Amino acid sequence: MSSAAEHRETAGRFTGLVRGTTDWSAPAPCAGWTARDVVRHLIEWLPGFVSSGAGVTLPAGPSVDDDPVGAWVAHTDAVQALLDDPASAEIHFANQHTGRMPLRAAIATFYTSDVFLHTWDLARATGQDERLDPRRCADMLAGMLPMDAALRSSGHYGPRVEVPDDAEPQTRLLAFIGRDPLA
Repeated sequence: MSSAAEHRETAGRFTGLVRGTTDWSAPAPCAGWTARDVVRHLIEWLPGFVSSGAGVTLPAGPSVDDDPVGAWVAHTDAVQALLDDPASAEIHFANQHTGRMPLRAAIATFYTSDVFLHTWDLARATGQDERLDPRRCADMLAGMLPMDAALRSSGHYGPRVEVPDDAEPQTRLLAFIGRDPLA
């Protein structure tokens, strides 16, 4: 699947959850976060990432505090437009931690994957459908397991939560990143 198609699908699911949220102050599974904070996180980190690594400026939307739905829609539309733009195929991303790669690949690897993971957080916080694609969960977990120490030391993931070895892929992935899916 192309980076643009993967983002369209992943962000589309997340957009449905955003539109279905009725309580933006609902606590999220990320300690100290609310549903609004989950959306804020995804909107706020990517612009600096692509600006510093690829010189790309994403247009700003409304404030997440004033209009979380509008802020998310403006943001995800801007990301989709960038991925859909044929010229973006020629843009490279460079970062001291990740090295050099096509911008589309950087967005897919770091951002779209983050949207996928935080889909569960927003769904759990707002009482919506928490099911994630099991194949994608299994693939992500397989890719992350060899980087356990590096991921853990980055500070972006909590301590691993113990779950049965035969748990389904979503449970194992969420537990790996520090969520307690059985709580």
